[in-house]
Amino acid sequence: MKKQSEFRTTRRVQFHETDAAGVVHFSWYPRYMEEAEHAFWRSVGLSVAGDSPYGWPRVSLSCEYLYPLRFEDEFDIHLRIVAMSDRTMQYACVFSLGDRKVATLRMTTVCVTQEGPNAPFRSTSIPAVMRERFEVAADAAE
Repeated sequence: MKKQSEFRTTRRVQFHETDAAGVVHFSWYPRYMEEAEHAFWRSVGLSVAGDSPYGWPRVSLSCEYLYPLRFEDEFDIHLRIVAMSDRTMQYACVFSLGDRKVATLRMTTVCVTQEGPNAPFRSTSIPAVMRERFEVAADAAE
C-alpha cells in the first residue's frame, strides 16, 4: 500500500451546527477536522480507536477563521500531514467553499498507551503499521 500524506472530503453544514445568526459556530471546525482525520485513517485501513491499544489525544490546536459557513453550504476539507516525529503527528487542514478559503486549522496529536482504565497515558513511538501507511506531505513547509 502506498503511503498517504493527505485526504480530501466534502461535507454539508447541518442546521444544528449553526448559531442564532445562521453561521456555523466556531466550535464545529475542530469537529469537522476530526471527522476528516478519522475518514483519512479509515481510507488506509486503520482506525484511531477500536481495538487498538493506542490513543491519539490532541495536544495543540490553532484555528484561523476567514469566511463564514452557513446552513446547507457544501464545503471541502483538505487535511495534510505536515510533520511527524517519533511520537507525534501534526495536521494542517484547509476548509474551502468553492474557490474561497473559509478556515485553516493546525492540530498536533501524540501517540499514547495506557496500562489500565485508570492508569495515566504514556507517550509512545508511533507503531510501524501506522508509519507504513502515512508520510509527511511533500509541500508541508508551505
